[in-house]
Amino acid sequence: MQEIDHKVDTKTKREIAWKKVIFFTYVHIEAILGLYYIFTETKWQTIVWGYLLTLISSQGIGAGAHRLWAHRTYKAKLQLRILLVFYQTMTFQKDIYDWVRDHRVHHKFSDTECDPHNASNGFFYSHIGWLMLKKEDCVIKKGKMLDLSDLEADPVIMFQRKYYWYIAPILAFVLPAALPWYFWNENFHVSWCVCSMLRFALSLHATCLVNSAAHIFGKRPYDKNILPRENMFVSFATNGEGFHNYHHAFPWDYKAAELGSYYGNLSTAFIELMARIGWAYDLKCVPAELVERKVRRSGDGSWELTNDYSWGWGDKDMEKDYVKMTRINYRKNATSG
Repeated sequence: MQEIDHKVDTKTKREIAWKKVIFFTYVHIEAILGLYYIFTETKWQTIVWGYLLTLISSQGIGAGAHRLWAHRTYKAKLQLRILLVFYQTMTFQKDIYDWVRDHRVHHKFSDTECDPHNASNGFFYSHIGWLMLKKEDCVIKKGKMLDLSDLEADPVIMFQRKYYWYIAPILAFVLPAALPWYFWNENFHVSWCVCSMLRFALSLHATCLVNSAAHIFGKRPYDKNILPRENMFVSFATNGEGFHNYHHAFPWDYKAAELGSYYGNLSTAFIELMARIGWAYDLKCVPAELVERKVRRSGDGSWELTNDYSWGWGDKDMEKDYVKMTRINYRKNATSG
């Protein structure tokens, strides 16, 4: 594999992806209607259904695409991988292979022109603007240089990638709207606006807040030299992805946070539940002494950003001491099943 070059490429002219602009415009019009319907004519069963879909699908991003596959913070047995792929497909946020590739590029070249959603370009760009633009050559180039062999070796990921555009529209939009219409006679357009469009828009914006708000608003207790910050609002909106300064400092921690509780971090609770039933194992956790060491290095201004970037567990640029000091919980040989 080619050596990763951290040098930032020069800016290129951004080209608008008009099909995506039209799609997002339509989604938000219908989502606003869905919000109106909730307060006027939506049946309570439909509201509960939409909320449950939002809650479980968020685990497909947080516990699945992000913590399991992008950063390899833990390992999952086949049944959990299938479940998380199912959840993630419901979000309609690209197939996991593409999602992970872009996210690893984001960590390797965070907030530079090679970052897919560079927060240095402002809130709107890093939030949703980048999704309405064609991907820049620099991002594509860096993505091709990353090692994605772990994803290619996972048949569940490759199955989803192969059939994504056949399955995703059905799971993300058709079934969420059709079931309320079929089982409790909900008006189909109401169901479509609430359970498909509004749910999708809320899920999308919650994820995008990690790229925008969590890179702009909040404190940086672990590393003041980078843009990612601790943002509790984002954490609650995403079930635990807003402890972003910590996450960029230690992207291989399955908690994506230093917290010892589940406060604002339901994805950690989900992963630990899966570990208790034997579906997840080898949960990687950063010990307190390593956190303190990082804080000292970053807090006094002596720590320099050289090759300290990594996309997660297994990145060849990850410091050897970090590998040695990382604690791994729920090892496979200690689980049942």
